[in-house]
Amino acid sequence: MILKQSLRLLVVVLMITFLGSACSLGNYPSNATLETNLSSGKVIASGEASYYGGKFQGRRTASGEKFDKNKLTAAHKTLAFNTKVEVKNMQNGKTVVVKINDRMPKKNKRVIDLSEAAARQLDMLKSGVVSVELKIVK
Repeated sequence: MILKQSLRLLVVVLMITFLGSACSLGNYPSNATLETNLSSGKVIASGEASYYGGKFQGRRTASGEKFDKNKLTAAHKTLAFNTKVEVKNMQNGKTVVVKINDRMPKKNKRVIDLSEAAARQLDMLKSGVVSVELKIVK
């Protein structure tokens, strides 16, 4: 009886361990690159960016702020809230500095989701998705 319970517990622990490690894989898509050095001015990530706006207007972000599509903000998977990030549109060279105030789903293939105002400054409203590079701004 005790042996059966111990085996069941062991199986449950192993399953939880395996599932936990499997879920932590792939925080960044294979089409994105990420550097672990977050010093100012260095490219920390490159990949695709998208934007969000209208239907999220006024909703609470993960940081607790109300989302305002007219402010220069963004969602990122892991960067600390209030981090300033320079986003460069690789197709036209335009840049914008945004404040991280929201989170993206871990499974999202993009490296950043921008507010509508930030997307407007990068001239990406029509395309919706562009290739970008991210740099930390101090």
